[in-house]
Amino acid sequence: MKVAALAGGIGAGKFLRGLTRVVPGDDLTVIVNVADDVVVHGLHVSPDPDSVTYWLGDAFDRERGWGRRDETFRANEALAAFDADRSWFGLGDLDLGTHLFRTGLRREGVPLSVITERIAARFSVGARLVPVSDDRIETRIDCTGSDGEPLDLHFQEYWVRRGGRDPVTGVRYEGAADAVPAPGVLEAIGDADVVVVCPSNPVVSIGPILAVPGVRAAVAARRDAVTGVSGIVGGAPVAGMADRLMPAMGIDVSAVGVATSYRDFLGAWLVDDTDAAAVAVVESMEIRCRATDTIMVDDERAEAVARAALELVR
Repeated sequence: MKVAALAGGIGAGKFLRGLTRVVPGDDLTVIVNVADDVVVHGLHVSPDPDSVTYWLGDAFDRERGWGRRDETFRANEALAAFDADRSWFGLGDLDLGTHLFRTGLRREGVPLSVITERIAARFSVGARLVPVSDDRIETRIDCTGSDGEPLDLHFQEYWVRRGGRDPVTGVRYEGAADAVPAPGVLEAIGDADVVVVCPSNPVVSIGPILAVPGVRAAVAARRDAVTGVSGIVGGAPVAGMADRLMPAMGIDVSAVGVATSYRDFLGAWLVDDTDAAAVAVVESMEIRCRATDTIMVDDERAEAVARAALELVR
């Protein structure tokens, strides 16, 4: 069985560790969001591809939820001693090696998709990891500052630097309309037996992937083979800030709300037992739906969630 997964963020990493137990090796292609990418101290940082790589490469820090296990932050702490404002994005010492490697190759003109593949190989990731595009895409957050002034922020500035404190009025995927899917993206979707939408933030993780021309249409063309897992449980995200962004995009903060926003391409939807009442509502949209325990406290539970999602369309 070949599977293509749309992914980004912590929820995707946990889920994909379970999915790789069911779909091993390069039978799994993970199409990853890159609109969170940001330049920090001149280095090209790719948070979502790195997060997925570390989770699948067994280098992740499960307790912190991001970054590498046994990470230290001595370089960032030294920078903060000079100027705390310049240290707002916490680059770990081990993580610096990844960013230095990526940035050096980018300056040599190597495409991001090739670099992502090489980084994944370094961590012995068996699945195929592909950024949705080699082109620059940037999630921009329109929000209102404390004194009422309008702000236009990079997603990382909004969430990491400012702690997500500003009321959001809109979200844009700058550059997406002119981007081209990376080599293998559309082919992976078209050739897959199952396409999986990971339990990722629907606005800043899945949204930018679908905004790249051709991707949403390719997924919609496979609707009967598309399954997904809700990252919204009991009216709130399991992790992250989706609830602060979804209303600005007209999406209700609920498992039903996310399914509704995906209804043009979603064939099946797995929700948590907490949202069992949503099953009938989702199925009224001609989307197969089932409730189960989707809280992935360990790899065994993640595998069970992955199997349940696949069984909805197999």
